[in-house]
Amino acid sequence: MSPSIESTTPRPADVLVVFGITGDLARVMTFRSLYRLEARSLLDCPVVGVAADDWTVDQLIDRARTSIEGTGEQIDDDVFKRFSERLSYVGGDFTDPATYARVGEAIKGAETPVFYLEIPPFLFGKVVAGIAEAGMSAGARFVIEKPFGHDQASATALADELHQHVEESQLFRIDHYLGKMGLEEILHLRFANAILEPVWSRNYLDSVQITMAEDFGVDDRGSFYDPVGALRDVVVNHLMQLVAAAAMEPPSRGDMKTVKESQVALFRAVVEADPAHYVRGQYDGYQDIKGVAPASTTETYAALRLDIENWRWAGVPFFIRTGKRLPVTQTELRLVFKRPPKLGFWPSGHDPEPNQLVVKLDPSTGIRFQVDARRTDVGRIGPIELDMEFADEGGEGATPYEVLLHAALVGDSTRFSRQDGIEETWLVMQPLLDAPPPVHPYAPGSWGPEAGEDITRGFGGWRTPWIPS
Repeated sequence: MSPSIESTTPRPADVLVVFGITGDLARVMTFRSLYRLEARSLLDCPVVGVAADDWTVDQLIDRARTSIEGTGEQIDDDVFKRFSERLSYVGGDFTDPATYARVGEAIKGAETPVFYLEIPPFLFGKVVAGIAEAGMSAGARFVIEKPFGHDQASATALADELHQHVEESQLFRIDHYLGKMGLEEILHLRFANAILEPVWSRNYLDSVQITMAEDFGVDDRGSFYDPVGALRDVVVNHLMQLVAAAAMEPPSRGDMKTVKESQVALFRAVVEADPAHYVRGQYDGYQDIKGVAPASTTETYAALRLDIENWRWAGVPFFIRTGKRLPVTQTELRLVFKRPPKLGFWPSGHDPEPNQLVVKLDPSTGIRFQVDARRTDVGRIGPIELDMEFADEGGEGATPYEVLLHAALVGDSTRFSRQDGIEETWLVMQPLLDAPPPVHPYAPGSWGPEAGEDITRGFGGWRTPWIPS
């Protein structure tokens, strides 16, 4: 079955089926997100949980309550009662056709089911095949969790396996990172503000820096993380999606096909990454974690340079870094402007820091302008920051999984990756997988290995992320 293109207005879901509902992702994310959608009157269909565990619906409801409470969410009993009345449960082995027959009975009459696969990737093909062979795939949408392969070949093979049973337009590849402030919001910020659009280019910018720092480590996820590493875990998906949002041209229309085409066009302009501009690190103590292979060379830190060969971005490097056990948890997009020419009226010895525009994405969202101006407190010219937290102007938005699950339920694929985009990002990163440089150790709580500073040499170094006081 060949991929199709998004073309018609989607119909809202009339049932949500969650495979793997007894797992950790549901416990920490899904139940809370669905409950919050219920509280906002945005959940209006039954929710069917499917897992191998021999549970009753009462056990599922109990798990839902304890999971929501475990996230710190304050439960409203009336809202939870409405939510719990939507829940039902089907137990069974994912390899057994009888399981899918029971699911079919549970959703009988549904015309637009959404199947959310909170399961390991090696089961994607098997479960999608089981759903299709049970006659439930027509009109359905399938939400799948990353990773979407571990390199370009495996990503293509996974898609080919899924396309045997479903159209490309039915696949919603979930990337929770862009659920908070993603493609739509950044595009709007760039192109709906005449003060920003002209300067968002090579004419004014020296470099672009993207930082995704986490102050926590791998902890009890060693067996999952060790075969993956930072590049596969967040760079090829999360951070490349952010590169697209920061660098793509404005779509000529707002339909999903046109937006995706603009995004893919940007990926095609990104030059394949050069291992000479790639630094890997591993924090001290990582190899002591359960599930991590002895003498593991998996990176927990990655820093790299990307170049984009098009009219807007030629000559402006995009620097990306991510790491675990860094000093803070913060994700940001930072535009570093060109330095102004030296002027005779400046104070002696004054060398201003370049202007910067920072878009803060996580854990909260906001925007900062850094400009040079006279500071009374120090009696001279110096940098000042003009900061705004979006929560202070209209309130903080919904949680990422709320945004993404609602988008899947209503059929808005804008926030989800299309297969050709995935293949293009793997193509960009493949040289780093084929010829990875050695791993450098770094101390927990530092900004990674010293070699990571070499990536931005000649461009003023890495800027310390904006951490609101």
